[in-house]
Amino acid sequence: MEPSTHCDDATRRPRWAGLLAASHPGPVVLVTLLATAFAVGIGASAGAVVLVTLAVLAGQLSVGWSNDWIDAGRDRVTARPDKPVVTGAVSVTVLRRCALAALLACVVLSLATGWVPGAVHLAAVASAWSYNLLLKSTPLSWLPYALSFGLLPMFVVLACLPPAGTAPWAIGATALLGVGAHVANTLPDLEDDRRTGVRGLPHRIGPAASRLLAPVVLVTATAVVVLGPDRQPGALVWGGAGVALVLAVAAGVVARTRPRSRMPFSLSMAVAAVCVLLLVLAAPEVAEGA
Repeated sequence: MEPSTHCDDATRRPRWAGLLAASHPGPVVLVTLLATAFAVGIGASAGAVVLVTLAVLAGQLSVGWSNDWIDAGRDRVTARPDKPVVTGAVSVTVLRRCALAALLACVVLSLATGWVPGAVHLAAVASAWSYNLLLKSTPLSWLPYALSFGLLPMFVVLACLPPAGTAPWAIGATALLGVGAHVANTLPDLEDDRRTGVRGLPHRIGPAASRLLAPVVLVTATAVVVLGPDRQPGALVWGGAGVALVLAVAAGVVARTRPRSRMPFSLSMAVAAVCVLLLVLAAPEVAEGA
C-alpha cells in the first residue's frame, strides 16, 4: 500500500490551519499592520488603535476567506496545491460562513469608530469584495485595489483624529501601492487564471508588460511617499527610495531578459515592502489639521 495522499494528510490537520491559510495571511498581516502603524504614527489613543486594528483585521479576513470561497471552483479546475479548499483542509461551506461572520464583525467594529469613518472603511471592504465577486475578470480589476488601499489612511485619520483631514499624498501613495500589489500578485497565477477565464488588467496586457508595470507603479508610489510629506526627507528615507529604485530596475531587467522567471514578482514585492516601511515612517504627516 502507498502512503496516504496529501488530501488524507490535510484532513488530519486542525481546521484552523486551513482557515489561516485560506485567509491570505500575507496581505491580512500587511494591511492590518499598516493601519495600526498609521494609527500609532498619527498619535491616536490606545483605544482607537485597538479598534482600528480589529476593524481592519476583520475586514481583511472577510476578503481573504471570500476570495477562496468564491474561487473554489476555479482553484479545483487548476488543482492548485496551495489552496486549502483544494487539498480538503477546509470546506467551501466553512469558508463562506467564516467570511460572512468576519464581514458582520467588520461592520460592527467599523461603525464603532464612528458613522463617518465606519462608512469609509466599509466602502473600502465593499470595494475589495467587488473584486472577488465581479471585477476580477474585467479591465477594471485594478480599481478595487486602488480604492480600498486609498481609503485606508482616510479611515485611520477619521477614526483616530476626527477633526483632521488626510494628506492627499498619502491617499495617492496607498492607491498606487494597491495597484502595484494587484499587478504583482497576479504574476505567478497568470496562466492558471487564463485557463479558468479570469481576464483582469494584467492578463489583458500580458505577462511581459505586467512584469514591467508592477515595479514601475510601486516605485512611483515610493516617490510619492518621499516627495509628498511637507518635510525634508532624511538620509534613511532617501536610502529607502534608492533601494526601491534599484529593486524596480532589477525587476524590469529580469522581466526583459528572463520572461518566464518568477524573480520580477519577488522583486516587486520587495519594492512594495520598502514602500510600506516608508509610509510608516511618514505616518506623522498623514493627518492634516490635527
